[in-house]
Amino acid sequence: MSRLQRHSWFEADARARIAGLVDAGSFRELCGPHERLTSPHLAALDLPVAFDDGVVVGEAMLDGRPVLVGAQQGEFNGGAVGEIHGAKLRGLFERARHTRPAAVLLAIDSGGVRLHEANAGLIAISELMRALLAARADGIPVYGLIGGSCGAFGGMGIVARLCDALVMSEEGRLGLSGPEVIETVKGVDEFDSKDRALVWRVTGGKLRRSLGDAALLVDDDIAAFRDAARALLARPVPTRDLAALDADQRALTLRAARHADARDGLDIWRALGLPDPAVIPMLDAADFNRLLAPLSPTEAA
Repeated sequence: MSRLQRHSWFEADARARIAGLVDAGSFRELCGPHERLTSPHLAALDLPVAFDDGVVVGEAMLDGRPVLVGAQQGEFNGGAVGEIHGAKLRGLFERARHTRPAAVLLAIDSGGVRLHEANAGLIAISELMRALLAARADGIPVYGLIGGSCGAFGGMGIVARLCDALVMSEEGRLGLSGPEVIETVKGVDEFDSKDRALVWRVTGGKLRRSLGDAALLVDDDIAAFRDAARALLARPVPTRDLAALDADQRALTLRAARHADARDGLDIWRALGLPDPAVIPMLDAADFNRLLAPLSPTEAA
């Protein structure tokens, strides 16, 4: 597909991402705007509300296989999770345990918890995490897709790492504390949130793929995300047991020791032995994946 034919995942809204992700005409939205499920907390503060509360959920088909899909709308309150927003996502995972889809696909685009809703938002995130883990325990794979303007931070950064696998574009970002939060707490000399190159070297898709946090790196293209989701569905259902958790913990311990002195992605790419680390931010996904391919999964982590 030529660059002129690409449709940016980063620039698309939640419904456009879903429409390009699943089989044409197969998506059926649940708890849609016509139901007027708005946040009571935002209304009480006389703040703008959205009739879908910034998240779209529903059921669809992908390559003829049933999937449940959720997509956050980053342009509404930064995709932040509040009581209704979180309840819709939690309900999606609870529905998965009853309908047994091939997978749940979660298009994450969120800065975390909605501060306007305080404890209600925090509770919503915790309930979402519990429901996601319950679905996975029932053998339903959960795949996260990250490539929006807000990335995946705060509580949704944790939710992302609870998924069985992540697909990211370079434009996607993943972390716990967002760049502005780090700058506020530590100061601009420690972390300049306006330094876009630094932000992407610390939280961006290429670094997360290098560290093994993301299973696949794709270009900023809706069709590329669709192909990646199809590839994940073609894999065997992931098995999660104590042995797998122990292996993950050992890998994280080794990774922390190996990169203890790293300041950003450039240091990590050097430690991994990748040639010309300074050029890596300029590579497209295909060239970067070819560069990373010779590394074993342990080396990449």
